Formats: sequence, C-alpha cells, structure tokens
Amino acid sequence: MTEPRVSTPRRYVLATAAVAGLSALWYLGYLTFGGPSVLAYVGGPLASALGAVAIFALLRTVPMAPAARRFWWLILVLEVSVAVGRAIQAGYAFAAYPAAPAPPAWVALFSTGGLIAAIIAICFVPLGETARTERWKRTLDRTIAFYGCFTLLWFTALQPLIESGDAWPVRSKVTIALAVVMIAIGIARVAFVPGGPVDRVAVRLVACSGLAAAGYAMIAGHAGRSATTPGQALLLPLGPLLVTMAVSRQWRYLGARPQREAWLPYLAVVAVDVPLVATVFGPMTWAGRVVVLLAVGVTLLASLRQFLAYRENQRLIRAQRAAQAQLSYDATHDGLTGLANRSLFRDRLAAALETGPATVIIVDLDDFKTVNDSLGHNIGDDLLVAVAEALRDAVGDDGLPARLGGDEFAVVVSDPRVDIDDLIHRIGTVLDGPLSEHRLLMHASAGLATAPAGTPLDNVMRDADTALYAAKQRGKANWVRFAPGMERPVVADAQLGADLRRGLEAGEFRVVYQPLVDLHLNRVIGVEALVRWQHPTRGVISPAEFIPVAERTGLIVPLGRFVLRETCRQAAAWLNEFGPDVLQKAGPNVSARQLHDPDFVDDVRAALADSGLPGELLVLELTESAVLRGQQVSRTLHELHGMGVRLALDDFGTGESSLSLLRAFPASIVKLDKSFVDGIELDEPDTPEAAARQAVARAVIQMAGALDLDTVAEGIENEEQAERLRRLGYSLGQGFHLAEPMHPEQVTLMLAGQQDDTSAA
Repeated sequence: MTEPRVSTPRRYVLATAAVAGLSALWYLGYLTFGGPSVLAYVGGPLASALGAVAIFALLRTVPMAPAARRFWWLILVLEVSVAVGRAIQAGYAFAAYPAAPAPPAWVALFSTGGLIAAIIAICFVPLGETARTERWKRTLDRTIAFYGCFTLLWFTALQPLIESGDAWPVRSKVTIALAVVMIAIGIARVAFVPGGPVDRVAVRLVACSGLAAAGYAMIAGHAGRSATTPGQALLLPLGPLLVTMAVSRQWRYLGARPQREAWLPYLAVVAVDVPLVATVFGPMTWAGRVVVLLAVGVTLLASLRQFLAYRENQRLIRAQRAAQAQLSYDATHDGLTGLANRSLFRDRLAAALETGPATVIIVDLDDFKTVNDSLGHNIGDDLLVAVAEALRDAVGDDGLPARLGGDEFAVVVSDPRVDIDDLIHRIGTVLDGPLSEHRLLMHASAGLATAPAGTPLDNVMRDADTALYAAKQRGKANWVRFAPGMERPVVADAQLGADLRRGLEAGEFRVVYQPLVDLHLNRVIGVEALVRWQHPTRGVISPAEFIPVAERTGLIVPLGRFVLRETCRQAAAWLNEFGPDVLQKAGPNVSARQLHDPDFVDDVRAALADSGLPGELLVLELTESAVLRGQQVSRTLHELHGMGVRLALDDFGTGESSLSLLRAFPASIVKLDKSFVDGIELDEPDTPEAAARQAVARAVIQMAGALDLDTVAEGIENEEQAERLRRLGYSLGQGFHLAEPMHPEQVTLMLAGQQDDTSAA
C-alpha cells in the first residue's frame, strides 16, 4: 500500500518549518553546549530562499487574475531581496568570526527595498468592490485599525530600539520601521473585505511576516547586542514561514467569502490603551509623547466612527419605521387604486356599527369584463384607477371609499348628518362622464343598505349586495336601496343555482330541436338545438329563468357541453337512419362563458369524434356580445373554423358592431333577428311604407350575398312574413309558423315524412 503524497504547497510549508525548527534546535543546543554563534545566520537566508521558491512555483502553476499575479510578484521581490541581504550578512558574519560582523550600509538596502515592495503590494491589492456609500466607513475603520496597530508596535518594537543604550545604526531602525508599517497596513487593509482575487488570510500572513523583525527589534531594545544570536536563529526564519503559509492559502483559494470584521476598530482602541497606560506611569520621553498623540488620534477617530455609526443607526431606524408604516398601509389599502381594501373597509364598518347607524353603498361597474376582453387589462386597470379617483373626489370627507375586489367598490358612511341621496347623486354624476385618459363611457349599478347600531356587519353587507343584485336585474346604471323582502328573489336565485347543479348531475335536462326550413321547398334542412329543464317539483322551467343563473354560476360550461354532445349524437343518429343528405346543419347555441373555457375546442373535437358527425354539419350559434370578447375568443373561433366547424352569428343586427364583425369574424351564416321580421308584412307590397319596414332585412340579405354568407330569417310567425322574406331573397327561415321546438322523436317523424314524400315523387 502506497503512502499518500504530500501536496506541493504543503511541501514548501513543511520545508520552511523544518528550517525554522532546525534553527531553533541549534539555538537550544548552543545555549546548552555552546559552539560557534555564527551558525545563527544560516536559518534566515535559507528560509527566505524557500519562501521565494514557493512563490515562484505558485506563479508558474496556479492561474490567477492579473492583480493577484502583480501582488505575488511584489512579494517575490520581498523574499528574494531579504534572502540576498541576509545571505550577504551571513557571509560577513562567517568572514569576521569570531568578531562581530560589520557589513556595509548598502546591505540594508536589500531588506529595505523588499519591505517597500511588500508595502506597495499590500496597499494596492484589490480586495473586492464596495458600494460608494460604504467606502468612507471602510476607510475610517481601516485608519483606526492602522493607527492602533502602529501605536502598539511603536511602543513594543520601535521605541525600545530607539531608546536602547546600544547605538543601533539608522539603517536598522529604518528597516524595523518599514516592517512595522507593513504589519499595520496589512492588518488594517484586509479588514472588512467583501472579496477579491487574493486570499485575505494570505495577505494578512504576508503582513504579519514582519513580526519577526519587530520581535527582533523588541528583544534588541531590551537586551542590546546580545539579542543578535536568538533573533537571527529564532525570529528571522519565522517571517518566511508565514509567507509560505500564505502561498499555501493562495494555492487552495477558490474565491472570497464576504466578511466584515466589525470588531477590529474596537480592538485597535484597546490595543492603544496598553502603551498609553504604560507611558503614563513611566518616564515621559519624546517617544512616549508620540504614543500619547497616537492614542489621542485613535480615540478621536473611534469617536468619529461611533458618531457616524449612530447617524447610520438613526437612518436605519427611520427607514425601518417608514417600511413598517408602508407595510401597514399596504395591508389596509388596495395596491392598484390606493383606496381602502376589504379588510380596512370591514374594520371601519364594524367600528361604525358599534356606536351608531351606518350606511353601506356597493358600486359595481356594468360590462367591465367587456373592457378587459376587448381593450386589454392595462386599459381596464387604468379605468379602475380613474373610477377610484372619481369615487374619492365624490365622497370626500363624508365616508370611506374602498375597493372590495375586481370592479366592485364600496363606501361606508358613519356620520348620520350626511345626506345619502346627495352622496349617491354625486357618485352617479362623476361615474356618468368619460373616465380615464382613454375617455371611456361606463355605467355603474349600486345597492345601498342602512343599519342601526349593533347590526352584525355581515348582515349589512348582505343587504347591500341584495340591493345591488336587484339593481343589476333592472338593467344598467340603476341604484337601489335595500328594503325588507328584497332578499327573497336573491335567495330564490341562489336556490335555483343549487337545483341547477343537482339537475345536471341527475340528468333532468333535455334537448329539443327547432327545425330550420327551406322557404321555397318547405323542407327541414337543419335544426337548432335548445335546452329544456324538467324540474321534478316545479315542472318545466323556462330557459329565460335558468340560463342567466347558469351564466352567473359558471354552470353554463357543463350545461353547454351536454347540449353540444347530445346535438352531435342525435344529428349523427338521423344521418345514419335517413342518409347523409337529410340534414345540412345542426346548431347548438354557445355562450361567451363557454368560449372563454380553455377546454372548449377540445370538447367540440371530442363531441365530433365520439358521435361521428362531420364537422361541416355542426353549426355553432353565437351572439354578437359573445364574439366581442377579446383575443382569446377570437383565437378560439378561428381554431374552430379551421376544424371545418361553421359559425352562425345569431340575432344579427341588434349589436353595435355588426358590419365590422363580418370582416373579422369567420362567420358562415347570418341569422336576421326576429325584431326585423316582426311587422314586415303589414304594409302593401311595393309601397314606400313596406320598403321602409323591409330596409334592414333587404340590407342584410344584400350584404350577406356580397360576402358569400348564408342567411336565416328568425321568428317567422305567419305565411305573409314568409312570403315577404322569399321576395326579398331569403331561402331559409325559422319560427313557430314553420315549426315549433320539438322532441327528437317528433323531428324523426318529420324527417321520415319528408323521406316518404321524396320517395313518392
């Protein structure tokens, strides 16, 4: 089994540590057994050489950013310079032994130059980007840390050396001073580092490598020349060891982790206190006065930093309070309109009902969904904002306007002195005019209810909703005040909705068919499917009663799906029984709600596939209001048209955009509304009066012919109407005169009779 290999950076650390360890062991042996002291000079240059080799290997092996490479090249200059300088000093020591070495002054330039290179490297190494607002705080913190470290190192290293009885040369003092500056800059520089290309610990280790020289100076200041041997043997090899450890850190560096050392300025202040106290109780020299001045500067800087931190904390507190106020506002106000939301509205209403009577007005925009579908939600939102602003101006200080959700707004009035009728008039006036920058004309319906103190909140809201429902039932732009008994139709409507759901599940609905007749041949060529409800207790319920409920509850979707599938099944059965020419059209009615259902196209496709009915025989009958519902409906209609399904525009002529619709809507059939057939036979033929009555019918048949569309006249009640329509060019018609809606069995008998007549002919 092979031994695990030691990684390359770790080898350099171990080698340098071995040199430092052997130098320390030699010194212990020297103290115990004696020997030549000149050997103390060997460890320093050898360790520095190993440090230089480690840096060179790092630069050659590890890919780094240009800024990081520049940093390590300058540190390489440091190690090479120190190694050369110490090697020359060792050479002079061996040459002069046993006398004290006396190297020339220029030898100190190597160490001085290396330390200057290291200081430049540490000062300019990029340590990550910081925001502009943070830079002044970082600068102040680093200044405090620098002065604190420098004061401590001045007191412990430089001051003893300066005040030493031995006459240390100026070059030694300059070298030690540069080492102290390097240490202080390094410790302060790498504090508060958000990131960078050089490992922050590596920078700090490089900076602390100067501690070896500082320690040497501190010992020399107290022990004099006798500190040379222990300093050379024990302390100087430690600097290169820290550098190789820094190289090892950089070798494994994967990227900076943001960190803020907020404790360093306070530690710097504490560090200053140590020399300050010692200076106060000792003899006051000029070096001691420097300590005092430095300590005062650090204290002033720390006080300034604390003041700025206080201001920042106050700003943060104000920002937090503003954020809390904004959160509180957002929790009680509608994000789109800025009005009170449902939660705040209910709180104010509950508070008002505790002390006195209160009035609730619920306002709902008429046909707002049409605006969203036809013009887009952005314009719809602009309209809601404009309505909210108008409502706020109309209500003023008389009440609290709120948006309950969607296009539903409300006002709570708690002051009994407010004239409710006048308030309603003001609201109606502002909502009747053009709104938003798009100058849209809208109508609004409203219900209001007044309740005495102590009335449950939900009861008041229910009464106002009931009044709003009654207003909607009367048409657009109606205002209704709640009165006892008004809730009965609403309850009945809700009960009908529940019965409708149950009836769908119980199979109580039936499809009847009104024939579509060829006016010239008097033959059935198609059918329109109509739904009927056979209620178990109420009997047959009129579609006029349950279809609006189905629309409001969304049950029109499953009900329409049932009618669609049943129509396709029955039409396919007639084709199988009487042949492919028996019918040309089978048309169920389709509501706007169905067209918005994302599964509607799949429902049509499945109904055709399951029944086997050809797609071109299925005619979906739609009203103009259903077609005018935006891009989604348009895409659905064109997809159906692409499947071969034909589309019929029912009640044509009663909408506002009939002519423009025929250009954009893929219609195949136009059905003239009954209102243009009624009375068409009253005047004598070929008279101006008759021409006036027939104008719309004549225009529709001419326009349909130009656009290659089939036309069907609805609501034919007598033969005179049928005859007038024939003369105008209509060939297809519906109405009680031609055939009433009938059960499938009756249609079967009618089709069988037609087959017999055809066979007899």
